[in-house]
Amino acid sequence: MRKIYSGIAALLVAGLVCSCGMNSGSGEAEIESITLDDSSAKTVFYPGDTFTASALLVQSNYVDNTSKKVPLKNCSFKIDGNSITAGSSSFSESDKGDHTITVSYKGCSGDYSIKVLAASEYVAPTFVDNYASIAAWKNRYQWNLANTHDPTVFKWTDGYYYMFGTDASYGNAHDDATKGKHFFGKRSVDLVHWEYVNGIMNDAPSWVATKLNEIRAKMGLDGIAESDISFGYWAPCARVVEVDGVKKVRMYYSIVVDNYIGNGKPTSDSANFDNTWGERAFIGVAESTNPAGGPSAWKDLGFVTCSSSDKALDYSRTSTSDWSAYFYFNAIDPSYFIDDDGTHWLVYGSWHSGFALVRINPSTGKIAAVDGDDYLTGTVTGDFAMGDPWADSAEGLVKNGYGTRIFARGTSRWQPSEGPELVKYDGKYWLFFANDELDVPYQTRVVCADSVKGPYYAFQGSEMTNDVDGKRNGSTSIYPILTHPYKFSDEEPASGGYGSCYGWVGISHCAVFQDDDGNWFYMSQQRLPANVADNAYSNAIMMGGVRRILWSPTGSSKHDTWPMVLPERYGAIPSSYTPDANATDGKISASEIPGTWQHINLVYDKGNMDEASELVLAEDYTMSGALTGTWTFNESDQTLKLGDVTVSLAREVDWEKVPRVPTIVYTGASSTNYATTYWGKKEPSSD
Repeated sequence: MRKIYSGIAALLVAGLVCSCGMNSGSGEAEIESITLDDSSAKTVFYPGDTFTASALLVQSNYVDNTSKKVPLKNCSFKIDGNSITAGSSSFSESDKGDHTITVSYKGCSGDYSIKVLAASEYVAPTFVDNYASIAAWKNRYQWNLANTHDPTVFKWTDGYYYMFGTDASYGNAHDDATKGKHFFGKRSVDLVHWEYVNGIMNDAPSWVATKLNEIRAKMGLDGIAESDISFGYWAPCARVVEVDGVKKVRMYYSIVVDNYIGNGKPTSDSANFDNTWGERAFIGVAESTNPAGGPSAWKDLGFVTCSSSDKALDYSRTSTSDWSAYFYFNAIDPSYFIDDDGTHWLVYGSWHSGFALVRINPSTGKIAAVDGDDYLTGTVTGDFAMGDPWADSAEGLVKNGYGTRIFARGTSRWQPSEGPELVKYDGKYWLFFANDELDVPYQTRVVCADSVKGPYYAFQGSEMTNDVDGKRNGSTSIYPILTHPYKFSDEEPASGGYGSCYGWVGISHCAVFQDDDGNWFYMSQQRLPANVADNAYSNAIMMGGVRRILWSPTGSSKHDTWPMVLPERYGAIPSSYTPDANATDGKISASEIPGTWQHINLVYDKGNMDEASELVLAEDYTMSGALTGTWTFNESDQTLKLGDVTVSLAREVDWEKVPRVPTIVYTGASSTNYATTYWGKKEPSSD
């Protein structure tokens, strides 16, 4: 056994109370026991993995009935009796088997077990999906990816992936938070096991109310007392930046004011409606060099932009069923993008007239001023002097600094798209977005451009940036569908809260990112359908879903590969996992293809789930069931051709099986029928 480096991977220990010799620290009461609890971390390791206890919650209990969380730096750890020291090597193949970890703190110590598997072995995650039984705030360290909504993901220098999101939780459990209440998050070393992280603020920054009332005064309106403002905390986006030689996390966040423009009263009470629209949203920015540190570790830099109108000061609304929209750009759902040439950009918008693009000053994080008339080009000279958030036209909003529209679903002022996420791949700019309303219909689409400024095109070549003949070409048919409500056909739902057998809906508003090996990932919320397990509120159960993106050959007129999302969630199956004797280098072999599969035609069906049906791929290369005709497999690029449609293959976890097991999944889109995406997985029992 080699000594283990305290570095990257995470540890699970659930509810273990350790034995203790009475001991006291300087000025402290005597300790009676310590409890180790972090059911979101992992116990299974592979050759090449390393061990750390940094995800471990250590709670000390004193004889005077007080308790506190113990800093892990004050604890000591041993593995099989050997002290864990920094700088030593990781697990090797020879370490296969069970091992004992001992943790000690001020005379208290206890043992628990971890397992090292061979590279050819795999144990799937066991955390529950239907987390209603542990939804209370006190259980947040057991949540794993429970209560994930509108996530943003980045990797920090401590080896962790961090995720922060919208203030949302089943039963509004986060309302019980007393520290780091807003934009709470999670972190993980393997994208599978996640632990809770405090949010970035306890209250809305004071600048929000100040800026709101400055704008209201210029509009000739009375101010609203800060105590009377109804705030919403939505959809942050964070990236790692380096400013003046200092690496930090820069996070853009949305704060919505849910009061009426006219009388300033909360919109939550229908009796307050005064024939005006609801107030505006604001986007601010904060920075930190310690993203796990809670509010004290974040420096708020203040106002970036806010919702803006091309209707000047005509904020009248005929009724609550009037959707003509006062605001042209809605200042929520920011996506922060840093291009290869060092330019910084922000895309934002939701449901109103489309998505806006603004240039960002890399030094300050604010909207940039440049040395030319067009602030989307030129050299940054400082921060832009923002004009009024209203004008007589969209062109006026451009001049005032609120952005240039780069995407819209159509000409309507109220259109079902939000949550933009901008990334770059193979020299192209890819704009992912959420489509339809947030409950069952929510799903994901993507468009592509040669320039960050557009024009952006759908898969089939429809332009989505500029009007074509007075309307946006293809505005109601942007394909392919990347995610959609779906259900695989599996056995009855298992006990213990697995939940996946019910299928998933509302899969959208994504973060798109890469790991250190260049693999691409899609992370979003996903909700259980209504009335699961006799729970009338089950659609409010929001489990985070991390899925891989495969750049699949599709024959698109705009790019020869297209980002396609895998149907099953990421389970960190090692690349060395090779259950088939003919498989090499972690690849899927031709002999693994024949058998029974579950196939889904992922087609747009508003408010309904696409359900799987049986597909048999026979050894004679014929298909029967969901598809007919012939199939072929290309082992070199891991693609499967099902008739005329090419899909990409990968190993993933079958999350519906009990217990969960590895399987093979596919994703791809038809180059002739743009409305069809294929999702599928192989039945493990047919191997």
